[in-house]
Amino acid sequence: MTTARRVVLARRPEGMPVADDFRIEEVPDEPLADGQVRVDVDALSIDAFIRTVLEAESYHMSVPVGGLVTAMGVGRVVESRFEPLAVGDAVAGSVGAQTRGPVSGFMLQKIDPERAPITAWLGVLGLTTGLTAWFGIHEVGAVREGETVVVSGAAGAVGSMAVQLARLAGARVIGIAGGAAKVRYLEEELGAAAGIDYKSEDADARLRELAPDGINVYFDNVGGPLLDVVLDQIAERGRIVICGAISQYDDMDDVRGPKLYLRLAERHARMEGFAVTHFADRFAEAEADLAARLAKGELKLREHVVEGLASFPDALKTLFDGGHIGKLLLRP
Repeated sequence: MTTARRVVLARRPEGMPVADDFRIEEVPDEPLADGQVRVDVDALSIDAFIRTVLEAESYHMSVPVGGLVTAMGVGRVVESRFEPLAVGDAVAGSVGAQTRGPVSGFMLQKIDPERAPITAWLGVLGLTTGLTAWFGIHEVGAVREGETVVVSGAAGAVGSMAVQLARLAGARVIGIAGGAAKVRYLEEELGAAAGIDYKSEDADARLRELAPDGINVYFDNVGGPLLDVVLDQIAERGRIVICGAISQYDDMDDVRGPKLYLRLAERHARMEGFAVTHFADRFAEAEADLAARLAKGELKLREHVVEGLASFPDALKTLFDGGHIGKLLLRP
């Protein structure tokens, strides 16, 4: 009998998840139900939202204790009871943290590996990466030519894409990240006008130096005190895009918000949050634009690959410690 391995939630984390919060199970293949396909998983996307689904209550569907941990991924269909997908098809979607398993066909997108490497659908073309950045920059942030755009968590997956998309829209982009290597990546590979190393520089002072006329758009992946720093420097009619708040995910019962929100009223600015799923009817439009730019060589995204399903807890830790550049993937 063919078996697969999967990551299940052993207990609710207290603070940053540790290895004992998870368990690796080996399970036999079970018959598929109507509407399901069996997917051999090639790569998993390690995303910040995974931390939130480990809580008892979550905006994204909470993982029950003993349940398969949620994760986006790509792979190949090896068995199908879902007519739109056939054996051999490459797919992307919510496959779960497993090597192989049954997945609802409605949760998957058929993809074309001839257009781009399969992992591009977790990165540049990915729902939680490229599409998230695309809607955040173009729709929520409404970035315009000549504006000054600041991106936090700029050397991560979504941040890397936001930096490039804002630059391609004609903006002057400042990226904030941790460490000299990440600053070089932002400036030399992604084309940011400047990078700020928040670990060794005073981000407040550097932003005042780099953006003396204020910040038009802030794409926020971090939250916390940095959000107040930017609020104090937001320009007249500026826009703050709340994409994520990775600094707050360790304690979702005690999320700390900004103190300087009145700057929004004083400067006729706005702060708007979003989830990529709010734009589901426009996914095809965004993916087409991203694919065209990828084909032209206008977009790039480094991949940091962790090997082995047992490394899932370490991969999550790497994400929250900022120990990667670009897109963090796990090959199970």
